[in-house]
Amino acid sequence: MTKQKKTLTVIGAGSWGTALAIVLADNGHDVRLWGHKKDQIEEINNNHTNEHYLPGISLPKTIKGYHALEKSLEGIDTIVLAVPTKAIREVTANIAAVQQTPLTVVHVSKGIEPDTHLRISEMIEETMPLELLKDIVVLSGPSHAEEVSLRHPTTVTVASKNREAAEAIQDIFMNQHFRVYTNPDIVGVEIGGALKNIIALAAGVSDGIGYGDNAKAALMTRGLAEIARLGIKMGANPFTFSGLTGIGDLIVTCTSVHSRNWRAGNMLGKGKTLDEVLNSMGMVVEGVRTTKAAYQLSKKYGATMPITDALYHILFKDTHPKDAVDQLMGRIKTHEMEDLMDLRQAFTDCSS
Repeated sequence: MTKQKKTLTVIGAGSWGTALAIVLADNGHDVRLWGHKKDQIEEINNNHTNEHYLPGISLPKTIKGYHALEKSLEGIDTIVLAVPTKAIREVTANIAAVQQTPLTVVHVSKGIEPDTHLRISEMIEETMPLELLKDIVVLSGPSHAEEVSLRHPTTVTVASKNREAAEAIQDIFMNQHFRVYTNPDIVGVEIGGALKNIIALAAGVSDGIGYGDNAKAALMTRGLAEIARLGIKMGANPFTFSGLTGIGDLIVTCTSVHSRNWRAGNMLGKGKTLDEVLNSMGMVVEGVRTTKAAYQLSKKYGATMPITDALYHILFKDTHPKDAVDQLMGRIKTHEMEDLMDLRQAFTDCSS
């Protein structure tokens, strides 16, 4: 079936925004890619590359770079919001200031705002007037930009309160390389996508210290239990965490050298300070802010999250990584089945 051609704007010309622009262009859409750096936009338009974020990748010529936000939004009814969590409020406020017609906002970022504890869809709802928000759709899943830009097989999930909106975005993005599922659980999809970055940081720390696969397998398995424990308390469907935005995203982010959260954790494990890590990365490490938010949420909801707690103390309390891991291993003994029974009850409640 031939896809209906659309003109869409991707807000954010980083690696993920650019990779998704490639997917959309491959599907025959006219894509506007907005970025705040003039020289980067000139490179996109003149050279059809974005070397800083996706080195060696040629961009389709149907991707047009824009530096003026208002111009990039002219005649647009759908945007893909691909900016870091810390920029969501500023960017959506700027969009609201120039936009006059309702938008479907597809957000593809993964994080939780510290202190407010808001998910990204909630931040968007708070900063954009309701009359400008037609729908909010979340796109998330195990998807490194580097591989998506190479057209390697990738599978993601889209979630929205409006099923028709989710299915429309599914149609816009889906192709032979980029498979898209729908899921009505917007809370679970956002929580899974955000919290897996914490566990990826911890996995990187473990690898940096020099521990092996046994330790990382334990972190990932117990990390998934933490994600589900908090997510369920926040209203997520427990089944979501067994899918792409739970187990799937956790696996890829904890095990791949493409993962900036794993890389950041790895440097921490090797003895670098947080400031040294962030200065050397050159890109946002979402897991750092999300660790603070999740730590606060664990206290708010009474959710036991020992890995998150340990990482919080490494990042913000100057605890030595090895000391934090040793404290984690020395926790009071418990029964694995306690978690599984809690999850079983959540599944039962969800199915009834």
